[in-house]
Amino acid sequence: MKLTIERAALLRALGHVQSVVERRNTIPILSNVLLRAEGTKLSLSATDMDIEMVASLVAQVSKSGATTVPAHTLYDIIRKLRDGSQIELETTGEKGLMTLRSGRSTFTLSCLPPEDYPLMAGGELAHNFLLSAGDLKRLIDRTRFAISTEETRYYLNGIYLHAAKSDQVDMLRAVATDGHRLARMEIPLPEGAAGMPGVIVPRKTVMELRKLLDEMQDDVSVSLSDTKIRFTFAETVLTSKLIDGTFPDYDRVIPSGNDRILEVDCKLFAEAVDRVSTISTEKSRAVKLAIERGSLTLSATSPENGTATEELEVRYSAQPLEIGFNSRYLLDIAEQIEGEGARFALADAASPTVVRDSADASALYVLMPMRV
Repeated sequence: MKLTIERAALLRALGHVQSVVERRNTIPILSNVLLRAEGTKLSLSATDMDIEMVASLVAQVSKSGATTVPAHTLYDIIRKLRDGSQIELETTGEKGLMTLRSGRSTFTLSCLPPEDYPLMAGGELAHNFLLSAGDLKRLIDRTRFAISTEETRYYLNGIYLHAAKSDQVDMLRAVATDGHRLARMEIPLPEGAAGMPGVIVPRKTVMELRKLLDEMQDDVSVSLSDTKIRFTFAETVLTSKLIDGTFPDYDRVIPSGNDRILEVDCKLFAEAVDRVSTISTEKSRAVKLAIERGSLTLSATSPENGTATEELEVRYSAQPLEIGFNSRYLLDIAEQIEGEGARFALADAASPTVVRDSADASALYVLMPMRV
């Protein structure tokens, strides 16, 4: 194999694929990235056996071939080379070595045989549809903060993506919950997504996908089956296994009869929660909301630090109510609200509260109260 490639292009592609590679591996070849040069293309593949990412880029290939080299080492070398430089990669007859040259720098990296590299079986991905990068970003951003990190409830360690009906309109819905809060976001169902199975996309896949979306403006092609999902961009393909589990019936925890409506200026509310919660203990992070007609008093108390209170003007005309929440959860939800106002639908101090963006009905959040 012998080729010449531009540093910036290689660095970008390698930046995507190397982040799939785990830092610690018991199987040596999983620490490597597979390089395959053919025609005018160099393709880079990386996998951790659950996710596979393949990036293709244009290269001047003078000799076709394939090899595998340590992913993080290669990435660090390319990162440290000069801007705008050309890089030459070559494997000679000597088994197990690849030479990298750029300017006056030469590196020799040890390789492992490409035929030993594990490739993810494609399988039939029967459901295919297109999503705009913007829509996919919103589905992820509005829900990922609520993904559970508790490994024992593995079926909550991802975003549940499924087709659903909302007021008789077909929607593509993303839901995540950790048992303390729930986030639900929906967009109109794309063409081709009808009849798709409900799938749970793992947390790591969600994070890798979100990184890719930062650099993409085009539509993303989504293909899925019961066990796998694939996201295809112009030059990059991300394939992932799905979480094999049943997502709970989340509709049961979304209350419909909450009739005490509190409307706040989201920015002022978030700033006040942030200030008051400085006092609350790291463990509980509890903030109490005392709501009366037209006013909201936020307070936090801790035996070590003392007390803090702050008052806000709000729109509220129901019976007075005192309720406690985890301040971190309140701030996570406030971050998702793009409009100026947030609307809280409350029932009582012990029941779940529904939070919405006053200007955008597509997202809904449910928050469990705390005893304070």
